[in-house]
Amino acid sequence: MNEAVPMAYDWHPLPSRAKTLFLLGHAIAGAGMGVPFVVLGTLLGNAMDAASFGIGIGIALWICVFATSLVVGARRFRSIAWRLDDDGFAYRRGRLFFRETRVPASRVQHLDLKHGPLERRWKLATLVIHTAGSKMSAVSVSHIDADDAEALRDRLARQLDDDDAL
Repeated sequence: MNEAVPMAYDWHPLPSRAKTLFLLGHAIAGAGMGVPFVVLGTLLGNAMDAASFGIGIGIALWICVFATSLVVGARRFRSIAWRLDDDGFAYRRGRLFFRETRVPASRVQHLDLKHGPLERRWKLATLVIHTAGSKMSAVSVSHIDADDAEALRDRLARQLDDDDAL
């Protein structure tokens, strides 16, 4: 366990090394979303007896969708932060559609750490906080530093154990 992890009450952004993995996910999504434009451009070009023109338009649209997904991904990455204080855990994300989630320490049931192969490669983790309740009964925070995730898990579990002792 890394006790040097800062647990001050300020907001902690995702680590910079997580940006590559975060953008990789957006790039894959953008590439997939752009494929219908290439198909549509090809079909339209064939219908107009200008196949190369249609394919060119489709590829240009695909590049626009792909680039937009990367820009949106970079902006989303910068908008994510977490905080742990005496009351519990807070997680915020978004700019246009801002969302902040608070998990009071008294509502935490159990905690999971997930380390996928790509997350392990970049020393990242996903912290899943399971809460008491049925609506949104789990908060999942991806791409956080693995040491921070372990420290968060241990601190929230310690708060949970302290509450049980009362």
